[in-house]
Amino acid sequence: MKKEHLPVTPAIRVLRENKVPFIQRPYKYQEKQIALGAARELRLNEHWVAKTLVMKDDRDHPLVVLMHGDREVSTKALARAIGAKSVTPCTPGEAQRQSGYLVGGISPFGMRRSFPVYVETTIMDLPKIYVNAGKRGFLVEISPADLSRLLKPTPVMVAR
Repeated sequence: MKKEHLPVTPAIRVLRENKVPFIQRPYKYQEKQIALGAARELRLNEHWVAKTLVMKDDRDHPLVVLMHGDREVSTKALARAIGAKSVTPCTPGEAQRQSGYLVGGISPFGMRRSFPVYVETTIMDLPKIYVNAGKRGFLVEISPADLSRLLKPTPVMVAR
């Protein structure tokens, strides 16, 4: 049987350099409903798939939000939580320029630049989570404690 070649992305390098235990989870990427598609392909609960969303505040400062795959971000609640007048999602082009990853493959690890990271509080209560590994169709399974140790995200309650 032929062994599957898995990519070594900047995200994978960061995890390895920091000795974070993780399991690589490749899947067949789907353009629509990315988190749901990943969950279905890998037979996971969509709630355990954490979307990495690149947004910006009213001063055009980028930020990253990790949200459950089956939830949306309330931008009004997020703006209140971070002390901004407003928060809006970045366009796909902006998200790609800021993160260094293609939309649908954005990982919170190994981004081009460092940004404030916010995480929906309940994600940290899960026994394990699945986040993008820096390529479309490629997640990593990781513990919330390791994610917290590496990213030092600010917990927020902004899910809807």
